[in-house]
Amino acid sequence: MDALTLFGLVAVSLMLVCYACEGRGRGWVLGFAGSCALGSAYGFLQGAWPFGVVEAVWALVAWRRWLSAGRPPAR
Repeated sequence: MDALTLFGLVAVSLMLVCYACEGRGRGWVLGFAGSCALGSAYGFLQGAWPFGVVEAVWALVAWRRWLSAGRPPAR
């Protein structure tokens, strides 16, 4: 297994763990956002740019969810 494949395996594994634990606190949502960013980097580095783009979008969505998780709901 080369270094790039190991990086991708770690990134996707972190995404899975953070997603599964999101209900435990907003820190896990931030962890999911960060791991999606790592997954995006992996996609671009390995040449699968559609995967990289989709993961970048997921990272932004999760980051916005993290930002709004600490605020009271809008009326």
